[in-house]
Amino acid sequence: MSVLPAGVLDNLRALLRELQAPDNVVRTGAEDKLNKTWVAEQPEVLMMGLAELIQGEPEAGERSYAAVLFRRISMRTRKDPSTGDTKEHFLTLSPDVRHATQAKLLQAFSVESTSFVRNKIGDAVAEIARQYTDEGKEVWPELLGTLFHASQSQDSSVRETAFRIFETTPGIIEKQHESAVLEVFMKGFKDNDVSVRLAAVAAFSSFFRSLQKKAQQKYFPLIPEILNVLPPIKESGDSDDLTKGLIALIELAEAAPKMFKNHFHDLVQFSISVIQDKELEDATRQNALELMATFADYAPIMCKKDPTYTESMVTQCLSLMTDVGIDDDDAAEWNATEDLDMDESNFNHVAGEQCMDRLANKLGGQALLMPTFAWLPRMMTSSAWRDRHAALMAISAISEGCRELMEGELDKVLDLVVPALRDPHPRVRWAGCNALGQMSTDFAGVMQNKYHQVVLPAIIPVLRSAEPRVQSHAAAALVNFCEEAEKEILTPYLDTLLENLLNLLRLPKRFVQEQALSTIATVADSAEEAFSTYYSGLMPLLFSVLQEDQSREYRLLRAKAMECATLIALAVGKQRMGQDAVSLVQLLGKIQGSITDADDPQSSYLLHCWGRMCRVLGQDFLPYLPHVIPPLVELAGAKADIQLLDDEEQVAQIESEEGWELVPLKGKVIGIKTSTLDDKHMAIELIVIYAQTLQAGFEPYVTEIMKKIALPGLGFFFHDPVRVASAKAVPQLLSAYKASHGVQSQFQQLWAETIEKVLEVLSTEPAIETLAEMYQCFYESVEVAGKGSLNSQQMGIFIESAKTVLEDYQQRVKEREEEARDRAQDGEDDPEDILFAIEDDQTLLSDMNKAFHTIFKNQGVGFLEHWERLMPFYNAFIHHQDATQRQWALCIMDDVLEFCGPQSWNYSQHIIQPLIDGIRDDVPANRQAATYGVGVVAQKGGEAWSDFVALSLPELFHVVQRPNARKDDDVFATENASASIAKILHYNSSKVGNVQQVVEAWVDTLPVVNDEEAAPYAYSFLAQLIDQQNPAVLSKGAKCFNDICLALDAETLQGQTAQRIIQSAKNLVQIAQLDANALLSQLPPEAQGTVRAMFG
Repeated sequence: MSVLPAGVLDNLRALLRELQAPDNVVRTGAEDKLNKTWVAEQPEVLMMGLAELIQGEPEAGERSYAAVLFRRISMRTRKDPSTGDTKEHFLTLSPDVRHATQAKLLQAFSVESTSFVRNKIGDAVAEIARQYTDEGKEVWPELLGTLFHASQSQDSSVRETAFRIFETTPGIIEKQHESAVLEVFMKGFKDNDVSVRLAAVAAFSSFFRSLQKKAQQKYFPLIPEILNVLPPIKESGDSDDLTKGLIALIELAEAAPKMFKNHFHDLVQFSISVIQDKELEDATRQNALELMATFADYAPIMCKKDPTYTESMVTQCLSLMTDVGIDDDDAAEWNATEDLDMDESNFNHVAGEQCMDRLANKLGGQALLMPTFAWLPRMMTSSAWRDRHAALMAISAISEGCRELMEGELDKVLDLVVPALRDPHPRVRWAGCNALGQMSTDFAGVMQNKYHQVVLPAIIPVLRSAEPRVQSHAAAALVNFCEEAEKEILTPYLDTLLENLLNLLRLPKRFVQEQALSTIATVADSAEEAFSTYYSGLMPLLFSVLQEDQSREYRLLRAKAMECATLIALAVGKQRMGQDAVSLVQLLGKIQGSITDADDPQSSYLLHCWGRMCRVLGQDFLPYLPHVIPPLVELAGAKADIQLLDDEEQVAQIESEEGWELVPLKGKVIGIKTSTLDDKHMAIELIVIYAQTLQAGFEPYVTEIMKKIALPGLGFFFHDPVRVASAKAVPQLLSAYKASHGVQSQFQQLWAETIEKVLEVLSTEPAIETLAEMYQCFYESVEVAGKGSLNSQQMGIFIESAKTVLEDYQQRVKEREEEARDRAQDGEDDPEDILFAIEDDQTLLSDMNKAFHTIFKNQGVGFLEHWERLMPFYNAFIHHQDATQRQWALCIMDDVLEFCGPQSWNYSQHIIQPLIDGIRDDVPANRQAATYGVGVVAQKGGEAWSDFVALSLPELFHVVQRPNARKDDDVFATENASASIAKILHYNSSKVGNVQQVVEAWVDTLPVVNDEEAAPYAYSFLAQLIDQQNPAVLSKGAKCFNDICLALDAETLQGQTAQRIIQSAKNLVQIAQLDANALLSQLPPEAQGTVRAMFG
């Protein structure tokens, strides 16, 4: 019986019929009526009415639609009339209405006999349960009992629906129900209906993933029963059901791969049997492959320990990779297509390639290379072109992950790849180009420097292939090779290379022309001034393309021509271009004025082209800024386009459009238009270039951009790259404004607004990697603002945010240590995401250090009272087993010593022992920080520190005398020790016993040829000894002269310091009666030329 007034249900029935009407006008009117008359004015009547229709309508279709509408409206948000808070619609109803509708939904669910209707009611029930679980204030105690009862129903479809609801809302299962849950799942896994078994597995996967890691372990014993669900399905040949089971296992493998440990070998055997079963659907076979790859991602040690995993996976991947070009044996169809971006992600050969890439990256070359290369030579000599194609694509796939081992065997790998460039089949030649292009990136430097004579003569002729797709891909591979090549490598090949690329520009296929332009642009960028020779032959051609009145289909070609022309301009410079520079800028302006369509690719290319021409012209670009900046500012100021998607239809619509990212959130889906955000990010990056290049000339735009784009961009949480670009922009904008106004009142006003926002984001930035960028933004901004730019309140805010960051860091370290202990018990290495997280934290600490350094540099002793608040962190870090933490604390101690002078003695009890321990530290970076600190305090610490620094001399000499003192990792610590000894002898010699003996020993610590900060101190002291005609120098005159020459050649001495040292060296030659020519002749020839030129 209805609890609603008479006529309400009839009106609601009529509305539902209109909402489903085929007539669009009727349907639109009904939507309007629903929102204005029902949702806005009588929401409780609407929800109660829908619940009654779900419960009592005679037509199944009407009950189903009422359930769909109930769920959809429940998910909307509105203000709660009682609190004013914005909540999901159902939670804003009065408690009585909520409880009544809940009861009706459960009753309807319990008695519904039609399966598809019950599923829709179940979806509505799950949505209400999710809202209660997420809010955490109220429970729905009757629901769990109803679902337990349903899971025991005689009707299999009822049992299945119960598990579907469990899957959607695992949070309804509370701790006290765990034993009952185990029993329900066990029954579900053994159900006589396969749909129920699969629903139970999916529900368990969802429930398991909702648990804390420690709580998960009690459910590990269920795995054998879960695994037993799959073999009968495979035997039945039902690909759809098998796919459902595999997807649930993939989710479990991601959450807790070790739960499969005791059954892993059997699972490998089963999965391999699925992958190789060609009677099954491709999607099913690929999901079995994905399951195995997931274990490689999350448990690589377990995979490597299995006796058959790696070999079997390589074999199956290579087999899938031969499943290419079916019904197109001669590649005629492949070569005829011009859609080079066609999505092939669901093809077997692509799945195989991607899996090989993952295996290589996770298992490494030690595990993968042997089973892979057991196949590749045979495949390369096979008469079947698909085998040869697969072998080459396998090389492309594994080269990154197997880089270390493959690098030593590149000769042999190239012996396999290079002949493929002459293969009779075009797709094999294409794959050969692909392999060389990938290897040029993965083995960057080695490929270019050691194998250019093998690669370039082999691939340049492929540009003359008969097939456009092969030509284009050869040109694309050359991009990879050339962008990592030095100009000296490329110069001998430029004639042949550019001749062939120019020929491609004359061919009819537009995608070939576009790729040729991209490759020419890359060559110009790498060849730099060497490209000038080809300027006059190429630039007129590009001007011709840009001047033609092109139709729509040629817009991308013209965009590529713009890109190519401006990169050539950067390579050859303003002087070589002459009047062409102005002509090109004017041409770009004309093209910009002709753009009318929002999707014209020329728009985004133009923005980059303007940035390049600004760098080419410098201050001469200023007249063009009024045309360039407005569209750039508009793009940079774009708001986030975000949509809340209420139902599957909206999700499907957004999924079909490019440039969107879908993010699940509390049972809903958020659509974020990433293409808009990518453009915003790019525009802000270009603003950085303009401000950096033009400095004071950019001042007219600084205030607006800072206030409307850069500062708001620091808190743009929809897109990390926007925040990073904004962080780069802020100090550059400040610098441009300062260049125009100095640090007077106008700058101070802008600075006050800027520093307030920058300090704010140090406390609010959620991403560790981006937080490091925010600290960089802070210290670079303070460096621009200069001495005394922070007041006491601002320094206090900085310290407060740093305190929070350090507390969070310590918590992350603690959690990682706990996880590492668990992995050590299982014999597992640190997963890649942990290594990345550690690296991010190291970067963060480094940038925080630079921030402290900058504040001390600009505020001096005024910062000490604030800095003291972090003393517990320094003390904890300085004694920590983690070398990074010790280094962090040492560097900050160095700043106190350097910028606070004699007042630093107040903290001597916190500094002295850590410095001594640091000098003895086996980690070179920490020795460097400690030895530097001793030198700084010798120079600036005053009398109070003089005894300590004198007593440090034996420790510093020990650093220099370490067995590997001059090796790459150790040399900076060694050279800092040398410089610090020199500072002690210069500033504190009165406290040093046997000074002359120490001086004689110090001379042997030279040369200093790596550290540009240490060298001036060391050699200035050497020059002082020369001027004093100290016996220690005169007796080792040849060595001292040679040490000076080495430093000059290494360029660790420059400017006035270099000139002063050179004069002292000349004096040494005369005083010690040295044969300078004979000494110079002992240097390498190139060094001789450099040093002789300096000596005049």
